[in-house]
Amino acid sequence: MNVLSIQSSVAYGHVGNAAATLPLQRLGHEVWPVNTVAFSNHPAHDGWTGREVAPEQVAEIIDGIVARGVLSDCAAVLSGYLGAAGTGEVVLEAVAAVKAANPKAIYCCDPVMGDDTSGFFVAPGIPEFFRERALARADMLCPNPFELAHLAGRPADGVAGALTAARDLLAHGPALVVVSGIREGQEVAMLAVTETDTWCVRTPWIDAPAHGAGDMFAALFLGHYLNAGDIGAALSHAGSALFTVVQEGDAAGGRDLPLVTVQQSFVDPPRRFEAARLG
Repeated sequence: MNVLSIQSSVAYGHVGNAAATLPLQRLGHEVWPVNTVAFSNHPAHDGWTGREVAPEQVAEIIDGIVARGVLSDCAAVLSGYLGAAGTGEVVLEAVAAVKAANPKAIYCCDPVMGDDTSGFFVAPGIPEFFRERALARADMLCPNPFELAHLAGRPADGVAGALTAARDLLAHGPALVVVSGIREGQEVAMLAVTETDTWCVRTPWIDAPAHGAGDMFAALFLGHYLNAGDIGAALSHAGSALFTVVQEGDAAGGRDLPLVTVQQSFVDPPRRFEAARLG
């Protein structure tokens, strides 16, 4: 299947499209990456170079894809780090164009805004865009607990808090909310929540920087879901692969995800953590 992926790009390391493309490809999907920023590396490193891609330039690239007449073959739009607030509207225009050509296409929104450690790290207007515009248009939403709390307007602490907040969001647009990075003691949990079902995967907590882990997780979940249409299995595969990648990165002492060396885990993780249904 084909996935239009609109998010950041870095030359060194793996975040944004540099974290999402290879996992999707290993799962058998063609990726059409459109970059919203072009940076040398993740800004959490000591220094970086590059700049945002202007919204009109992002739109120009997408217009070129539209002109190829291929949108009817696009199965999903995946969006992440936007760079500029105006790029959000470009994303929604792309989603509308894809869905007009293929009504079965999915919009998977990773509302990249910040985290509990850094707070908000995006340009002004982007948190408001996700809450006021993107939320209603997303079929699938993939926030971390910090982003979930902002979108729901309530705390999202622990599995119980995240579950309540995710259920609140279902009334505002998305059919599925997938939450990653829920810390509980020495474990980290991931949830997938629909109106009728909830699945949870738990893995050991690894205290490592893991920049781009959320971007990779969203791509893995989407890729597995597109392949099988099974939410629980997609959560299990994505959570298991994420654990392996972070574990290997921590063992190597690096600050970036070792995607290339552990890419087989995207398809067949060596340690499997099964998703459990919550009552």
